[in-house]
Amino acid sequence: MAATLPLLAAVVAAGSPAVAAATPQGHAVAGGKPAWTASAADRGQTSAHDSVTARVYLTGDQAGLQQLVSQISDPTSADYGHYLSAAQVKQRFGASKAQIAKVVAWLHGAGLRTTVDPAGNYVAVTGDVSAVQRAFGVQLHDFAVSGHVYRAPTASPVVPAAVADTVLTVTGLSNKPSLMTHDDTLPGPGAAFVNAGPFSSYYGSNAAKTLPKAYGRTVPYAIKGYNGHQLRSAYGATATGKTGKGVTVAIVDAYDSPTINADIRTYAQRNGDAAYKNGQFKQTDAATWTQTADNECGASGWYGEQTLDIEAVHAVAPSADIRYVGAASCQDADLIDALNTIVTNRLATIVSDSWGEPENASDPASDAVYDDIFLRGAAEGIGFYFSSGDNGDEVANTGTRQSDMPASLPYVTAVGGTSLAVGKRGNYEFETGWGTGKSTLSADGKSWVGFPGAFHGGAGGGTSARVAQPWFQKNLVPSALSHANGNKSAMRVVPDVAAVADPTTGFLVGQTQTWPDGTVKYGEYRIGGTSLASPVFAALQALAQQEQGFPLGFADPAIYARHGLFHDVTDHPFGPNVGLADARVDFVNSVDASQGLAVSLRTLGQDSSLNATRGYDDVTGVGSPNARYIESYNWRDRH
Repeated sequence: MAATLPLLAAVVAAGSPAVAAATPQGHAVAGGKPAWTASAADRGQTSAHDSVTARVYLTGDQAGLQQLVSQISDPTSADYGHYLSAAQVKQRFGASKAQIAKVVAWLHGAGLRTTVDPAGNYVAVTGDVSAVQRAFGVQLHDFAVSGHVYRAPTASPVVPAAVADTVLTVTGLSNKPSLMTHDDTLPGPGAAFVNAGPFSSYYGSNAAKTLPKAYGRTVPYAIKGYNGHQLRSAYGATATGKTGKGVTVAIVDAYDSPTINADIRTYAQRNGDAAYKNGQFKQTDAATWTQTADNECGASGWYGEQTLDIEAVHAVAPSADIRYVGAASCQDADLIDALNTIVTNRLATIVSDSWGEPENASDPASDAVYDDIFLRGAAEGIGFYFSSGDNGDEVANTGTRQSDMPASLPYVTAVGGTSLAVGKRGNYEFETGWGTGKSTLSADGKSWVGFPGAFHGGAGGGTSARVAQPWFQKNLVPSALSHANGNKSAMRVVPDVAAVADPTTGFLVGQTQTWPDGTVKYGEYRIGGTSLASPVFAALQALAQQEQGFPLGFADPAIYARHGLFHDVTDHPFGPNVGLADARVDFVNSVDASQGLAVSLRTLGQDSSLNATRGYDDVTGVGSPNARYIESYNWRDRH
């Protein structure tokens, strides 16, 4: 599933927030009428007495910050890796106390109540609709959509010229929930899930000889679930001897599983991973949890995401420290606060985020806020990795072809997905782009109904409608992609890289689940999605950072410079006429055979309208890292 994040209405130019031209009333800032209002019914002016709670985000020298990041993240620059402390970033590029005071005075003058964020990132404001409209020079209307009525601005907010250099954007003018969803492809831990089997222990080890052939050949059963040893070996980590020692990886999700400490230690012991050392895993949680109901964020559904992310990072980078930061909810403001916690305190230098949403579903005002976080993090040497989504081009999910956010923003590394074949000795055999077609076994067991099957999930990717092409993608991303969807200007294309994601070739995880008899106990199952790809690649980056000896920071320029050190993943690794598929057996009731088995065929390399091709593509980016990738960061041998 792809998460929901706010978008900019205007094109974001290589990472800078979209800002409209100055007007007689002041200066228009990023945001405006959300894309979702286009298909909604405008019910007219919002009641003047309704209450509004919003945030006025602050900025300082954005242009200077962008220039610094472009220099320190460029491996060909003499300034590469010359990072600043969080205090230095705030002093050089943040809003001053005098600027903040001027913003507060303006808001008070407009009749709004204010509270300044202790970190100085924003000013929270409350007031009625009439005061908000007066302050920001914007009209708020009610829109009916999907059986609900939400408030939204009809244009971009306008701020006085005197504070235009301090106000980054205004969020909260729209009250439609922007609920991020995690990218799991299996049920969460609320109810137990067990894979049925038969299984393969490595790719192709158990042929489904009693089932119908596909593409003229006997297909293998799906694997039981790869472990860390298999993934480390396949992606070349084992050969380097690197374990992530000295590197800290942060993971941001919503909420915090109450059984996570026991689960991750049980999993490591059962699956041959290194035991956690004292202090290796730490948690930082929000003061309170909100939006926990299933019809809101569904808190328990995030426990599986958190478990997957932590266990995957530790399995691939067993010596890396892990810092989990739990957001108060799945809404933008709370996830933004969690990310800000990492940047303000420099809790880690690598951050994995397995959540997002389709571009058109998001609030336009939040893009600039996310960009500011990622820029400030990059200045400190922090790199952010986001899963690209699990719904391919999003057409089946939303009806509109689009990429996901925040993965499409210019200062993050978007991680796409593959189907990975690991051999008997842990050797890398092949990968395809992750795109699944599902067909079912016929009643007589002699054929596959609907073969090769309807689209059943695949790596997210595509061309952004509002983010301009960043400099590191020029001359490498095909023009047909950067100018897709009728764009006259070259636009940002995602993903940047890829790693294993297909649930059929997924990862074995272990967590506490609730079983049909009411018991609550630990269990293991196979899972996938780009929620797996992101922490796997982040963990590989921890190994590369150990090799380099200093933080990778914003990694995209270095990644694109190394595009020749990646597996060039295609949908047809054995030629255009060779199709690939696996057989999968599931319990009908998800836990045991008492209600029967469901047998299906899952094809590989069938991702909606997206295609993994030679060179850069919008399923796998530049590809998945090969054995030479980590070693290429050994600066000591080259300097």
